[in-house]
Amino acid sequence: MGLKKNILYSSILTTANYIFPLLVYPYVSRVLGVTNIGICNFIDSIIHYFILFSMMGITIMGVREIASEKTNRISLDSKYSSLVALNGIMTLIAVVVLVIVTFIVPQLWENKEMMIYGGVKLVSNFLLIEWFYKGMEDFRYITMRTIGVKCLFVASVFIFVREKSDYPIYYLLTCLMVTGNAVINFIHAREYVSFKIKLISFSSICKPFFILGSYMLITSMCTTFNVAYLGFATDETQVGYYTTATKLYSILLALFTGVTSVIMPRMSSLLADKKIEEFKELLKKSSELLFSFSIPVIVFTTLLAPQVILLISGPGYEGAITPMRIVMPLMLIIGYEQIIVIQGLMPLREDKIVMRNSVIGATVSLILNISLVSKMASVGSSIVWICTETVVLILSQIAITHIIGVKFPIRTFIRNIGCYIPLFLILFFYKDILFYESYLILLITAGLFSGIYVMISQIFILRNPLLINILNPLLKKWK
Repeated sequence: MGLKKNILYSSILTTANYIFPLLVYPYVSRVLGVTNIGICNFIDSIIHYFILFSMMGITIMGVREIASEKTNRISLDSKYSSLVALNGIMTLIAVVVLVIVTFIVPQLWENKEMMIYGGVKLVSNFLLIEWFYKGMEDFRYITMRTIGVKCLFVASVFIFVREKSDYPIYYLLTCLMVTGNAVINFIHAREYVSFKIKLISFSSICKPFFILGSYMLITSMCTTFNVAYLGFATDETQVGYYTTATKLYSILLALFTGVTSVIMPRMSSLLADKKIEEFKELLKKSSELLFSFSIPVIVFTTLLAPQVILLISGPGYEGAITPMRIVMPLMLIIGYEQIIVIQGLMPLREDKIVMRNSVIGATVSLILNISLVSKMASVGSSIVWICTETVVLILSQIAITHIIGVKFPIRTFIRNIGCYIPLFLILFFYKDILFYESYLILLITAGLFSGIYVMISQIFILRNPLLINILNPLLKKWK
């Protein structure tokens, strides 16, 4: 399957993982309330940390290893068997530790029912093997499968979640969604590969598995750990504000992450063929795509944060407005960081540099969490996240500039910023006209205007080659 189709399917897949929960979020946020939503997200942040420990570096390394061996069936069986076996051992350890922690930590024991549901999610994640399908570049299958399971999830939420006390049921349904995907995935994988004990070999995968895993764990200090620490340092209501504030950001960044995950195997292939200039050109195109997408979205969501929060969650979530305004620039910061790290440093196999930068970022995160969160609650967590990611971005940019001479595209960035200053001013004054009449009308009209403005700017002012290349065939067919 071609790169463009893979990008399309991967974008749909990644976005579906967030869009479908967003379809039910306005409903469950109103039914369950901010505190119960906070409990669900607090427990899930704990479970997610155990999932990260059980998966370690397999989500990144697995894609890389499977992509390099997919044309050789024996080598493919060996890599797959080895990765699954190692992942299974780590999952078993994670389950044992999870049980112990649940017994000894009072806040977790109070929610032991939900911790059990989270344990099901932890085990299911071992069977999910998304890394295998990404390495095989079979994005069409997993996209269609995911959409089917998500549809069942949405229907189940509206059927079974009816009142505030149903928050454990809501969390159980989110866990069973992972279970459904995992069972189907694991069975379908037999069409491509076989698990063979005699082919298991840990010698070539252990080091990158733990190095990249440490990177994933440390990176999560800025996301999952922030939620967990916020829950322990303050209360579930502040967790509800923070997770609501980051909901839209997560969905929008997922669109770009879908592109990043597809391009990574292609970048590895270019390096294997010593096509350095093509490698650099693809990095440049990725940056242009990010700027054209992220900057106008940041402008829109920052200015219209009160209306967006009101639409997503309803009244009672006003405490999420300021955190949302703080975290939305992360679309640009983390988006570019992903380009440098996932498309650049990881295909270059600079795992030690990635690890070093992550350790520094985690240290900054830990210090800032201790300093700010107990005093500033969800606002403090937002500040911690953006400061930490900025530090990691700067370090990663310095590294890739030193290794292959890829510099930050400052001219392209400034041109995009300048192009959207008029949009900022228009929305700044327009938002006060209709808000008290109808926030929904305001969001729809402002969104349509912003979309048209972005398209005209990208085609006629910035002359974005990616967008022009996409539109040219369509215009020729129309003629």
